[in-house]
Amino acid sequence: MRFIIDTNTWVSLVRYYKPFDKNSVIYDFFKRKIKDGKFILLSEVSMECSYVSKKIVQKELDFITDKQFITKTANLLPTKKFYNLLDNQFCNQFQKRLLSDTDIESLTNEFLKSADAKIILKSIEISKTLDNRITVVTEETSSNNDNKLFKKIPSICKELNIECIGLPKLIEFFNKEINVQIKNTCT
Repeated sequence: MRFIIDTNTWVSLVRYYKPFDKNSVIYDFFKRKIKDGKFILLSEVSMECSYVSKKIVQKELDFITDKQFITKTANLLPTKKFYNLLDNQFCNQFQKRLLSDTDIESLTNEFLKSADAKIILKSIEISKTLDNRITVVTEETSSNNDNKLFKKIPSICKELNIECIGLPKLIEFFNKEINVQIKNTCT
């Protein structure tokens, strides 16, 4: 199974877990999982990390900008089917009715360039492969409380039958592996 990690998850990792990571177990674990291809760091997510919270993620996780760890998404383009889903299922229909066609087109183009859209597109691409086991890791909730045109990642994942979890669940999933690392650094 592979995991695509959203910007807000990296921020949460740095704020709430890394301060207690005295032996760099969490740091080494995430770096190794990215290097092994189990955790996917998209170029847009890496870029967003440089904009948020005074670059806290870049300062604490230097690998976040290392080109060898970043998955480029320039060639990841939406299909006609994706455009239809975006227009019909991934769109807040109430919000859409309040906007002009020009505004909708502008917001759609902006969304398609965003890390959220690239996370969804990459998840769809991976889910079509033989191993087809992909999970999106985000701290977003599915409640649509921000008056944006497009739904949040968990809602879109639910409609696409793509698993979506938060950071605590990810760490719980790898708990045994992380605990082994902690024991090895403490002995």
